[in-house]
Parts: sequence; C-alpha cells; structure tokens
Amino acid sequence: MAHGADDPVPTRRWPRRVYEVGDEPDPRFTFANERTFLAWIRTALALVAAGIALEALEIPARTGVRLTLVLTLALLGAISSSVAFFRWARAERALRQSKPLPSPALAPILALGLAVVAVVISVVFITSV
Repeated sequence: MAHGADDPVPTRRWPRRVYEVGDEPDPRFTFANERTFLAWIRTALALVAAGIALEALEIPARTGVRLTLVLTLALLGAISSSVAFFRWARAERALRQSKPLPSPALAPILALGLAVVAVVISVVFITSV
C-alpha cells in the first residue's frame, strides 16, 4: 500500500512488547533511559574486565580463591548486562504508558556482590603480606 506525504510510515521497532503500547514519550526521557542502559553496560564491562585483570595479575592467593573471585566478577558482569536490557525495556514501557518507573532491582544485588568480592580480596591481600 502506498503512503501519502502526510501519512505516517509504519515502523517495525523491536522489542514489540515495549513499542506496541502507549504513546511516544518525550525524546529526552527516552534518551535518558538509553544513557542509563549504557551506564549499566559499562558497569558490566568493567566487572568482566576486573575479573580478567584479577586472573591476569595472578594475585598471591590460592588458585581456588582467585578463580572464585574471577568467576564471581564475570557472573556479576553477565547478570548486569542481561538485567540492563530488561530494565531498559521496563522503563521504556512505563514511560510510554505514563506509569511510575520501576525500581532498579539490580543495584542491591550488585552492591552486595561487589562488597563480598572487596572483602575477600582485602582478606587475601592482608593474609599474603
């Protein structure tokens, strides 16, 4: 079907679950949501990089402890990147429906995980000196 100059061209945006509801929000809010998503992705990348660095530096710790820390950091990075997408989608959908934004469920998990990693690394360094 041909579209006239004033007819909106239908767009197929993904994920449909987000874009098929509500109205287009103010672009500033959409861009802010995208920046938040990208910040979570940067956090995930930093966690994975920290895990790789921890393994590459070969800190003076038992291999099992170091491997556990490396895997914990990598897992936190993987969880962060996955949850970042779902958080973006939930927030975008809420914006489109003029509903309150969802709370960041990942923040407490990430804070607790990093606190545990920091304590273990501190204990390892203190006991190895």
